[in-house]
Amino acid sequence: MESGIYARESSVLGRAVQFGLASGRVISVSFPEAVPADAETDHPLLDRVFDYLDGAEDDFDDVDVALTVPTDHRRVLESVEAIPYGRTVSVPQLARLAGLDDEDEADVATVEAALRENPVPLFVPDHRVDGPGETPPDVASTLRDVEGR
Repeated sequence: MESGIYARESSVLGRAVQFGLASGRVISVSFPEAVPADAETDHPLLDRVFDYLDGAEDDFDDVDVALTVPTDHRRVLESVEAIPYGRTVSVPQLARLAGLDDEDEADVATVEAALRENPVPLFVPDHRVDGPGETPPDVASTLRDVEGR
């Protein structure tokens, strides 16, 4: 199974896209200012990401991600994965999608914490939620533009 760090500079984002694989599963995604020296720049998933950034519709629903997060966060992040390409939901809407009470402060805090601690943004597209997320705000805005919103 494939493991490693892969990254490539994106002119669309003005920074790099980086992901980590372990046993063929995506375990992390980040958007560093530059490609790390130890990262590989050639991978089919990077090609797909760059096609997406160039406007090809892709919801990445077939990408195998390893979510090692608490159960309540997993439920929220799995609900984020179900948000269709080109759509945006609010935090209260996401709470309801995750089966939580959108009027309960603790449940809303759980949703916001799950979004902020999302280990695999882009593949769990927190940029499709109008709220806090692991995706940097400028990147999230660009990704929403890419998706036509």
